[in-house]
Amino acid sequence: MSASRRSGTTDELGPDEPERESSDGSDLLAALLDGMDAALCAFDADGVVTHWNREAERILGWSADEAVGRRGLAGWAVRTADAEAVEGRLLSVMHAPGRQVHEFALLTKDGGRVLVRTQSAAVRGPDGKPAGVYCAFSEVHAQIDLERSIALSEALFEDASWGVVLVDVDLRPAVVNAHAARALGTGRTSVLGRPLGELLSQGVEELESALQHVLAEGAPPAPAEVWVSVRASEGEKRRCWRSGFLRLASPLAEEPVPLGVGWLFQDVTEAKQAEQEASLLRFRTQQLHRASRAAAECEDPTESATVHLDFALAGFADHALIDRVAGGALTDAEAEGPVRLVRVAATPSGAPGPSKLAGRAGLPVRYAEGHPALQCVERVGALRASAGAAPPEAAREWALARQWPPDAVHALCAVLRSRGRTLGVVTFLRGAGRSAFERSDAMYAEDVALRIAAALDLAGLPDR
Repeated sequence: MSASRRSGTTDELGPDEPERESSDGSDLLAALLDGMDAALCAFDADGVVTHWNREAERILGWSADEAVGRRGLAGWAVRTADAEAVEGRLLSVMHAPGRQVHEFALLTKDGGRVLVRTQSAAVRGPDGKPAGVYCAFSEVHAQIDLERSIALSEALFEDASWGVVLVDVDLRPAVVNAHAARALGTGRTSVLGRPLGELLSQGVEELESALQHVLAEGAPPAPAEVWVSVRASEGEKRRCWRSGFLRLASPLAEEPVPLGVGWLFQDVTEAKQAEQEASLLRFRTQQLHRASRAAAECEDPTESATVHLDFALAGFADHALIDRVAGGALTDAEAEGPVRLVRVAATPSGAPGPSKLAGRAGLPVRYAEGHPALQCVERVGALRASAGAAPPEAAREWALARQWPPDAVHALCAVLRSRGRTLGVVTFLRGAGRSAFERSDAMYAEDVALRIAAALDLAGLPDR
């Protein structure tokens, strides 16, 4: 079919140049109409169909040859009984301002019915008077799907209770909702186009690797939990985000063209921390139970003390030391004077293995005044110490000055108490690969210290 036929125009013979210009204009109009995603038809002032594009043909089955030139829609595109009402609503827009939206059923060529939503507006002639009507229409379910998609997008970026970030192919945020902006500690516009490394200090590599995987392979089958540290004005915040990823592709391209990644996340830090604490508590409780059963089989109470020490080390510390008070146990009144400590047992400083007894020479350990173990005896309570973020050489000197293994960076001392007396101190040490001891670690160390103190008291070592 010619372009002029599809667009409802007529060719008139005349000079070559006007004919070519008219043909070019008709071809352009036909191409524009046929390239539209929406179905379009137009009527002149008498209700005769003048235009009919390919999308209208796809929806209803009537070709442009069959549609253009018909007067009204009765009997072919609309049931005869409904034609008067439908055509009246369509043509009434010629005498009304703006556009009008209607919904009604149209007939397909094979006799089916399609519910469509139409937008119609008047076509004005050169004199400004109504010359006809154009009508764009689409199937209602397709329109509703589009509206739902738009509504969902707007809701996600306005009211969602989880973070939503659209990341472009350069792995930079392109759109951010309010929840995500708060989680990142920025405003919705200030975060756009910035590298993720400017927003997060830790976890960036893992997150960018996940985004690159989604761009290359598609969405993962399940959410992923990513630990990050957010650069906030009040300092870095360690957070765990349960994240889902979706690859975004353009619906307008013949082949999928990646537009970026949709990243949805929810903060599950508190839940993960509670889960980790519960898991750690179960493990430590099991270790105490196993240690008690193993220690019960030891004939020598001193050996049972080292058994408790060895079971406590698993997942808790790298080294451990047991020091007793020289000269015998101290009452609370006697603990106020100078205190000397004698090594009882220690874990091997080289290859891992069970704790070893230090012999019975009874020589005091050369602890300087203010040593954490001495402070622990004086305070009759647990005490934590750490080299902090000191350079490796400074941390080594810090450990050696306290008579500890050179790789020790964090220390936790717990007093050994039995029958109202102070028997000594147990010291747990961690290397640079572990975090500093926390309050919950001190509580666990005190539980272990109670069992070690009971074994040493039974052995009578402080009284020898």
